[in-house]
Amino acid sequence: MQDPDPGFSPLPGVAETLRPGLRRILAPNASPMTYRGTNTYLLGTRNLAVIDPGPQDERHLAAILAALTPAQQISHILVTHAHIDHSPLARDLSAATGAAVLAYGDAQAGRSAVMERLSRDGLAGGGEGVDAAFAPDQCLRDGARVIGDEWEVIAHHTPGHFGNHLCFEWEDALFSGDLVMGWATSLVSPPDGDLTDFMASCAAMHARAPAVLYPGHGREVTEAMTRISALIAHRNGREAEILAALSDGAATADALARRIYRETPAALMGAATRNVFAHLVDLYGKNRVTAEPELSSSAIFSRV
Repeated sequence: MQDPDPGFSPLPGVAETLRPGLRRILAPNASPMTYRGTNTYLLGTRNLAVIDPGPQDERHLAAILAALTPAQQISHILVTHAHIDHSPLARDLSAATGAAVLAYGDAQAGRSAVMERLSRDGLAGGGEGVDAAFAPDQCLRDGARVIGDEWEVIAHHTPGHFGNHLCFEWEDALFSGDLVMGWATSLVSPPDGDLTDFMASCAAMHARAPAVLYPGHGREVTEAMTRISALIAHRNGREAEILAALSDGAATADALARRIYRETPAALMGAATRNVFAHLVDLYGKNRVTAEPELSSSAIFSRV
């Protein structure tokens, strides 16, 4: 697969200044799903907020702590969502610094009713890696303000990629986690991902009109509105492709994915199938498709 941003190649473990009061440290967890690795952000110059401490990795913990000067300390640990590339290091970082961990809720928080039902019926995630043990010290509701001595962020509940996903608004910027990334579209994999929620969250963030996005993976996005609009258009286009494919006859999510994602590497086909299923759940909720014998990942879908 072609590298979407060959010019973005920061060194893992090195604190890079992005603008006054903001640094980024890349975690050493590059993969087809995480791109170069997880971005951990250090916000502030005295009492710092760490946004997305990242995976359970002693090297990354050491890099975060090494980035502090003697005059600095970590006062807050903010987590966008409970995936294993974003949240597990929060516990060790909290133990090392005494800072509280703040997030929307545990790994089950924020799921929609339809995803709760699919989960109860046995639908498991697609291997994207939920940090099932994650639990914050403090839960942040939508619109909650987190105030440091020289910075302030607003937490926005933005489910879609994950039920407990938060974006953090700071000045003219948005820490967008995995809701909006520059290098790829976000994975939406039921039951933790919900496309109906995802589209609503993208629309809500577009309405906030950020100037720049600091995503969980990949470089900062300086054309934020253009990127969010493009993601919405991409999903609308994918919906149209699925409906067009269903015009040729009923099919399962897997069969539809193989028709639509013709050039996708085999290693990513499972994720592609779950993305298609997320669209089908959304279309089912809008009464545009039916599912037989019932809504499930193995159902046979037909266009209404």
